[in-house]
Amino acid sequence: MFSPVSHVDDLQFQKSLGERIRTLRLEHGLTQGELGDMCEMEKTGISRIETGRTNPTILTLRKISLALGIELTELLNMPANNG
Repeated sequence: MFSPVSHVDDLQFQKSLGERIRTLRLEHGLTQGELGDMCEMEKTGISRIETGRTNPTILTLRKISLALGIELTELLNMPANNG
């Protein structure tokens, strides 16, 4: 049986996702501004995502994955335990 997901779990996932995006961005040699331009977003928006301060929509994540040249599933491919 599944246990309920806590607010803390949600925030940790958000932070882990942001860290993954930052890692992938840096692996591609992009600045936050460059990735933002590719996604039609402001640099501050990328920064908020990478630091886990915002919950990106699935469409935003799609734009990021396309800009990085990876599948959305690869972007979301994180360990089950995000702690």
